[in-house]
Amino acid sequence: MLSFFENREQAGRRLAELLIEYRRSDSVIIGIPRHGIPVAAAAAHELGLEWSFIVTQKLPIPSNPDAGFGAMAEDGTIALNREMLKGLQMTQKQIDSVVDTVRAEIAHREAIYSQAREPLNVLGKRVFVVDDGMSSGYTMNAAIKSLRNHNPASIIASTPVASRSAAALISKAADQCVIEIISPAVPFAISDFYITRRVLTDEDILPILKSKS
Repeated sequence: MLSFFENREQAGRRLAELLIEYRRSDSVIIGIPRHGIPVAAAAAHELGLEWSFIVTQKLPIPSNPDAGFGAMAEDGTIALNREMLKGLQMTQKQIDSVVDTVRAEIAHREAIYSQAREPLNVLGKRVFVVDDGMSSGYTMNAAIKSLRNHNPASIIASTPVASRSAAALISKAADQCVIEIISPAVPFAISDFYITRRVLTDEDILPILKSKS
């Protein structure tokens, strides 16, 4: 396989090639907004599977918002990077403040997205959770932990590229991982594996969520 992707849509089609045995099966694809949505939609189209989304969001470090100490899913499920928290020495009050802010942001986004595409019932289903890449793995981890609450038959973490540490973390959380590229690079950046990977807004992904395919 090539070591880079043209864009998220092409990454989704390549991911579908790795999942071809599940084409038109009793499986569903759940994309992680925002950047996992084009990948999920493209893979679902190729595989003939139903798809929807789960809103998860990183818990940003107050002093460095580009980094996170974990992630939260739409039902309040939290996955924490406890080793990082030890080093940050954040107080519980600081953690709670970040969690409350992120919870409100997630609720707002979930309400908007749900108007464009209905959530899927994953009870008893094989679920492919899709993002455009995994850096720390905590966003995927929060999604998996949340989906477990809905009793799927199995959860398969599916992504075009991941850091070695993220792949190790998620291999313990998911029933199976399907990752085309696992990179040992440090520092690791998902964008290094895409020719085109721009930051998406809600306005960018709403038409994809509304699409019938």
